[in-house]
Amino acid sequence: MTTTPLLFNPNTYDPAHFEPETRRLLRATVDWFEERGKRRIIEDYRTRAWLGDFLAFAAKERLFATFLTPASAATDEDQRWDTARIAALNEILGFYGLDYWYAWQVTILGLGPVWQSENATARARAADLLSQGEVFAFGLSEKAHGADIYSTDMLLEPQADGGFLARGSKYYIGNGNAAGLVSVFGRRTDVDGPDGYVFFAADSRHPAYHLVKNVVDSSKFVSEFRLEAYPVAPEDVLHTGRAAFDAALNTVNVGKFNLCTASIGICEHAMYEAVTHAQNRILYGRPVTAFPHVRRELTEAYVRLVGMKLFSDRAVDYFRTAGPEDRRYLLFNPMTKMKVTTEGEKVIDLMWDVIAAKGFEKDNYFAQAAVEIRGLPKLEGTVHVNLALILKFMRNHLLDPIDVPAVPTRLDAADDDFLFRQGPARGLGSVRFHDWRGAYDAYAEVPNVARFREQADALCEFVTTTAPDEAQIRDLDFLLSVGQLFALVVHGQLILEQARLTDLDESVLDELFSVLVRDFSGHCVELHGKDSATERQQAWALGAIRRPVVDEARSAEIWKRVEALSGAYEMSL
Repeated sequence: MTTTPLLFNPNTYDPAHFEPETRRLLRATVDWFEERGKRRIIEDYRTRAWLGDFLAFAAKERLFATFLTPASAATDEDQRWDTARIAALNEILGFYGLDYWYAWQVTILGLGPVWQSENATARARAADLLSQGEVFAFGLSEKAHGADIYSTDMLLEPQADGGFLARGSKYYIGNGNAAGLVSVFGRRTDVDGPDGYVFFAADSRHPAYHLVKNVVDSSKFVSEFRLEAYPVAPEDVLHTGRAAFDAALNTVNVGKFNLCTASIGICEHAMYEAVTHAQNRILYGRPVTAFPHVRRELTEAYVRLVGMKLFSDRAVDYFRTAGPEDRRYLLFNPMTKMKVTTEGEKVIDLMWDVIAAKGFEKDNYFAQAAVEIRGLPKLEGTVHVNLALILKFMRNHLLDPIDVPAVPTRLDAADDDFLFRQGPARGLGSVRFHDWRGAYDAYAEVPNVARFREQADALCEFVTTTAPDEAQIRDLDFLLSVGQLFALVVHGQLILEQARLTDLDESVLDELFSVLVRDFSGHCVELHGKDSATERQQAWALGAIRRPVVDEARSAEIWKRVEALSGAYEMSL
């Protein structure tokens, strides 16, 4: 079984599984934040200071240039698009503050249409800007339409030189105040329908680019900007027609994955503070952690967080192994965005119930963690949007598996170039999967894994015998309850696959799956109460409810792991 710590700890962090330059850059980033200290980081957060110091550090170390330049545009051997090390940096940046992560995240989104483009001039320009330490932005959303790209009001008027004049505004655009390149989505005035879509590169420093405001009260500069007769030269055009539409969706596919590991980082830092406080606070003559309900809540928070990490680590492997014939990542991607980030909210809430008023204090990281954790489920598509997307895969995943080669752990120094040649953003219903039951069979002797497997098998029965009828298929409220049940089965599957690869202690798995059994039962009760649920579906829902297997010795063992977090890490002032 694994004996290494399951949570990120800056005091002991050594990413030895990466090659030397990645290892150096990750450790240098941790050291920069630790030297800056908690007081300065919290003060920057409270005063909404722009992240100039951090971006200067990143530029000096060539952090973004090394991690975000694909091999096809690289100028040195350490540059590649490597999802494993990108995920590691997401976790670190989330650990110290979501504002830092956000500047990096929207740079990733801004680069997506560029690296998918065949425009060699624009690609060279992006690589050069990265080497200079510039940030990027993704101009997709609009105030009136959100991310509804079918309805964009960014209009491009054709010009005699083959270029355009762009007029319109974009809203909720991160880094819009400072981006050296903004990938902007619009449509031609002379072509109707999808063939008129255009993605083009704009410069936030151009006189025809007008920054309106920061639409949020934060260090994150989430801008509104307006283009007024902005000249788009032919060499600024990244995509036209349906390719522009695909570039938008495929960029979001790449970017949304980053939300899960940012959420993990937030929860890890908050957990050190919460456990340390609870363990050292005396109430009625006893430590707060002596109370059974406190131990239960902190233990549940811990195993949920471990589950978040296991799922996300395993999803990296599927991302990196993806190709035209293996698109399983298209399910696991919205899962990381939807399921892992909402788990993060639960983790914070459980700890906040324990530390109570302490969670509001201005000198703690927890106060900002409690705010920032709410944003991640709402970025790059809401939870509901991603749940609806997940449902497209349910029948094939549960009922129609195929034989495919096993996906190994992918920590190798390879370039994930397929992410920028994903192709048309359609055909999700044809994606096929390996048999999910294998992961559960490997842990059939673990009591709560076996108990949860009963519920997963029951969901298969639901799909085959009491599936939603035509009216219910149009009832998104009903379908979302079904989606939550399916998401739990997929969540458990990748957790178990990663547990096997890392030889995780089975007591941790048992405790975690006792939580998942309760979650599944809770969603069954919700489904039972839906207005449109039929009598057969109501009966199925009640029949799928299970009680977790209780093991006091196991829970006590996991509590020791939680208790050991007290004082294990505290950021210097």
